[in-house]
Amino acid sequence: NGNGVTDKVEKARTREVMVEFGRLYEKQYAVALFNKVRFDIEGGGGPQPQLLHRKIPLENKAIFSGSLFQYLEENKKWRNRFLFVPDSYNINYYDSKAAHDRHLHPKGTINCAGYKVLTSMEQYLDLFSNSLPGIKAKVGSSPFLKCATQFPLILWHPYARHYYFCVVTEKEQQKWLAVLQDCVRHANDGLSEENKVQTPAFTDAVRLYRQAKGHYGTWDMMCGIPSQILSNLVMEEALPELRELISPRLKGKLHERQRNWMLISDAVYSLVQGQCQAQYEAVLQKCEAACSSLEASIRTDMDQIITSKEHVTNKIREVVLPKAEKLLKVSIQPYISSILDALMEPTSRGFSEVRNVFFRELVDMSKNTLNEGTKETHMDKISMLAFHPVKMQSCYEKMEPLSLEGLQQRFDVSSPSVFVQRAQILMREQMDHAVYTFEQILHQSLESQCTEELCKSIQRCQDRVIKKFDYDSSTVRKRFFREALLQIFIPYMLKQLSPSCASELPRFQELIFEDFSRFILVENIFEEVVLHSVMKDITMAVKEAAVQRRHNLYRDSIVLSNSDPSLHLLGENPSIDWAGEYGGGEGGAAQKRRRMKQVVSMIQVEGSPVLPNESCMEVPSVNDIPEEDGGEEEEEEKDGEGEENSDDKASADQNGSASPRASENPPDLSNGSVLKEEEAKSEEQGKEVPQKVESAPESASVVEEKGKGGDNLSMVEEQPHSDQEVSEETLPLPPEEILSRATETAPESLPEATSDFPLPPHDDSGFQSPTNEGGEAENDEEDVAPSTAAPQPSEEHPEVRKTSVAAAPEAETKTSDSE
Repeated sequence: NGNGVTDKVEKARTREVMVEFGRLYEKQYAVALFNKVRFDIEGGGGPQPQLLHRKIPLENKAIFSGSLFQYLEENKKWRNRFLFVPDSYNINYYDSKAAHDRHLHPKGTINCAGYKVLTSMEQYLDLFSNSLPGIKAKVGSSPFLKCATQFPLILWHPYARHYYFCVVTEKEQQKWLAVLQDCVRHANDGLSEENKVQTPAFTDAVRLYRQAKGHYGTWDMMCGIPSQILSNLVMEEALPELRELISPRLKGKLHERQRNWMLISDAVYSLVQGQCQAQYEAVLQKCEAACSSLEASIRTDMDQIITSKEHVTNKIREVVLPKAEKLLKVSIQPYISSILDALMEPTSRGFSEVRNVFFRELVDMSKNTLNEGTKETHMDKISMLAFHPVKMQSCYEKMEPLSLEGLQQRFDVSSPSVFVQRAQILMREQMDHAVYTFEQILHQSLESQCTEELCKSIQRCQDRVIKKFDYDSSTVRKRFFREALLQIFIPYMLKQLSPSCASELPRFQELIFEDFSRFILVENIFEEVVLHSVMKDITMAVKEAAVQRRHNLYRDSIVLSNSDPSLHLLGENPSIDWAGEYGGGEGGAAQKRRRMKQVVSMIQVEGSPVLPNESCMEVPSVNDIPEEDGGEEEEEEKDGEGEENSDDKASADQNGSASPRASENPPDLSNGSVLKEEEAKSEEQGKEVPQKVESAPESASVVEEKGKGGDNLSMVEEQPHSDQEVSEETLPLPPEEILSRATETAPESLPEATSDFPLPPHDDSGFQSPTNEGGEAENDEEDVAPSTAAPQPSEEHPEVRKTSVAAAPEAETKTSDSE
């Protein structure tokens, strides 16, 4: 009965939002185009990255696949499903693996933008009970479904339908959790930075729309593709109205009303997405049609536009700056250092863990190479390390404790998740840059080398890359801190200053020539002035933090630009097919290239008649299952550790025909094969079992402990080296000396992690130490002083970036609401 009412509300709200958004987008599109053209002409400064960047990281790769139970809304049953996660990170689910192998259409696809992954019904009910006011579950009341096992995985969304899955063991649950969280993280990462006009225009238009409604702070639902973000914008306004209309019409028991409300919300959300997509494409098409004429005008009048903008900026600064500085002194400056500390601690831990994981994997690779004597060097597994959610989980977890307690209310920060997910994405990017750089350097030195020489080459390349990683990760973190602080403070300042300044802004529009009015907007200039007022304090705070050794940050006075020109010649090279080039056998390379490789090994459950045989057996939901039946499910499907089984189990699977999965899931060759091939022709590799070694190659002293699970990282026993070069390498070195040391010094051992912060495997030349031998601390302080006086080139003209300066924290590197 409510269909007509919901349609009317949804269409009216969508039209209202899209008309206003379209108006803002057209204005911001012209400004973003001007900023891009100006940036192209003038160029940008800033540190040059040392690591190479892979262009298409996941080409011909898939992330993960496996079978589990899914709850079906239509018949209220649990049924076996095969899930496949391709390189798009959208989750496709099928009736069986056979259906996927026959290239049938999936039963459904899940885009994870805006979802949260939950692992218990208690978590789910806490979120779900708030969906309808006045309809809340009592403590201890049963939900509308009972899980088939005690290890659920639930995808929750504030507007879209929810997905319910179950697995048989805790180990499976943890593995699926890592994969699903990676899917959410990827989908929430925001719009592509590659598009220098559409992305900042869209981001600014959405931000200005929300500010006009009184919402200045971060926004958790700034995630997904444009149609999803716009739909979230519509639902944010339409949902309260829908609740009031629908809530009285819902009948039945509590869980039935909750379930029906979820289905109604999902239906409305789907309709809104369709309409937003169509209307956004129409707006975009209109702007793209005018792009060439706008760009011609910009290039013709660039100097005059810049002069006019600077004139107006000076006039606005005279009005705004005194008020902004007063606000800064009272409400911003006292909080900068404490917020920065809260951000830096978990972020430093996370990047340090990325470094350690990278180091451990290379040590393990050296051991396996030394044992087996193969030239393939197991690089095929390491090349996708950054996209292995299970192996990267220890890095991501370091960011989870981030707490901005008390800031949510003061600075309108919706939750720390915006910053947590952005830092995690940066960790993944830096890991991939390090792995790709290592691949390219190693590949260059692999011409006709014996195994012992190969291990030495691996160590030399490893140390060279780690030096570059330390420099790049420092640059990335400092940029992340600056933009996170801007994202916290700028909305607050705009909210405080807008009431007194907004009435004075229109008169400045008269100072702009009509021909230039499309490219110079007083509201954007007002935000730029506010941003400049706080940027100096933020930059100074980050630079001062670089002096503290515990954060492992390079000082800005250390610049490695063009320090390794020979390496950057490799930057255009494609990813290397290690298995194809070095995995012997006639026709083996061609066969391997044809298959889509999988980053994480498949879930394979041993001894189960349900999952391996792709049975369509249905497991009833709460209406038919008594409490005790969860135990039967576990007994039926045993434990899920078979999917990452040890080498002994793997070879047993290969020799036996009991499990048809044995051939489609090649067993792990070492401590977790990264690139697992899905199909059955890789049995030969599965029989290669690396032996344990007593000593690691060269100077690294490690002992590998094989775990049951193949995806577990090898445990490393640290032997700290007494001759680590601390005092010599602490002070900044000239680029030439840094380079020479990068190729001479290999990390002697893995670090002994302290309880507070895991130190890097070795002290690096660029790290600043507040206390060193021979009075080095004094010299360091003198070094920092000149660097703080001169701003970075990229900070001098923020208005020439790809977005307006006020949106710099949102669009430039996506440390923005677009998370």
